[in-house]
Amino acid sequence: MKEKNISKYIIACSVVMISCSENNNTKIDKPNIIILLTDDQGYGDMKCYGNDELTTPHLDMLAQSGTRFTSFCSGAASSTPSRAALMTGRYAERTGLPSVVDDTSDKGLRPTEYTLADYLKQNGYATGMFGKWHLGCLPEHLPRQHGFDEFFGIPYSNDMWRFHPAAAHPYKALPLYDNEEIIEYNPNINMMTTRLTERAVNFINKHKDEPFLLYLPYTQPHVPLGVSDKFKGKSGKGLYADVIMEIDWSVGEIIKSLKRNKLESNTIVIFSSDNGPWLCYGNHAGSNGGLREGKGTTFEGGQRVPMIISMPGTVPSEKISDSFFSAVDIVPTLLSVTNTSMPKMNDFDGENVWNIICGKDSVKNKEFYYINNGNVEAVRKGNLKFIKAHNYRIVTEPGKDGLPGIQLNKGGRTENALFDLKNDPYEKNNILSSNIEVGKEMETMIDSMSIVINQELAK
Repeated sequence: MKEKNISKYIIACSVVMISCSENNNTKIDKPNIIILLTDDQGYGDMKCYGNDELTTPHLDMLAQSGTRFTSFCSGAASSTPSRAALMTGRYAERTGLPSVVDDTSDKGLRPTEYTLADYLKQNGYATGMFGKWHLGCLPEHLPRQHGFDEFFGIPYSNDMWRFHPAAAHPYKALPLYDNEEIIEYNPNINMMTTRLTERAVNFINKHKDEPFLLYLPYTQPHVPLGVSDKFKGKSGKGLYADVIMEIDWSVGEIIKSLKRNKLESNTIVIFSSDNGPWLCYGNHAGSNGGLREGKGTTFEGGQRVPMIISMPGTVPSEKISDSFFSAVDIVPTLLSVTNTSMPKMNDFDGENVWNIICGKDSVKNKEFYYINNGNVEAVRKGNLKFIKAHNYRIVTEPGKDGLPGIQLNKGGRTENALFDLKNDPYEKNNILSSNIEVGKEMETMIDSMSIVINQELAK
């Protein structure tokens, strides 16, 4: 049992009134929450986000039943820190996970950090996680020690195994966990999406009569790509498109299970990605949708990702919103919606954006910092994004068919820049020269936040 011993806390729970429009007041008593998170799926990796090469009917239907957001940002540009931000509502540097961890790391989510599962479990929620964790692989770091009643999945990325084509070190066999027990090593990657989906559907069926949190972080489409026989070659557009088809199928299975159990109107469904595409892998990587750069960078291609939220009768349907919010806003928002509190709670870097999700407001009050491996590289406030001079990752030669290309982690260089993301999401038109004072103010914000982050990293 971890040190924070949250079971001793008494939770004040009550019925929450969710209202997303003046004409629609829906009384929701502890809504179910489903978070579907893909791995390295880019902004342009869905038909409803403009990619006609991909077949995603269930995701497109999910978008029609809810709101599709076009300016959402992940918490970081790589897996571990982005997931730490999503699960805690705090920048990853505060949680002890500023960078990606692997099988050799002794770092993990600090025992003093509360996850969404920790909070909701104290409010009477059943909590289940099926998929990729990547917040530490030691026993004390695994999901069951961070609020999840059930865990089935892998502790870190799909490629951190002995068959990596360009391993930096010899990887151990990749373990597959069922709760605390390792049940397999090097599980068949072609069957992971199917297996995770089956466990997720069973979880919904089992907990249909009580509030639940289902967290389904897929292991795909992170390399190495894997797809079951039922989808292999089905897209006619290559292996990556096949993988996206299977993820789309999985989303369809989740929604069918909600409908069968008459839970659709009482469930918040969130679909997103942990960061942008890993461009180094060429035709086995996704699309940034024309945005600048990809995974591992704090440009929009690295952190602007798909975001769909659906709750029929509550979240507006068939809506496309360019209102901005980020992954650090998810936990404080969901805790507000579920009326969840604890006597001791960590401070959030995010804020409650339920009004934005419901279309009643478009203003995010808190600024958002783009932090990469402990370095504060940019800040967004309103529609303006200021980027402080830094070196960044570039891909000089994309790979092919599962082999990586040439990636230079500090091969690019940007000077100070200011972009109006509402009119220039591609970060092509630097307007700093005509907004010098604004730029100075935002650079000062970065400098101040850098001091805070350095203090956090020194702990």
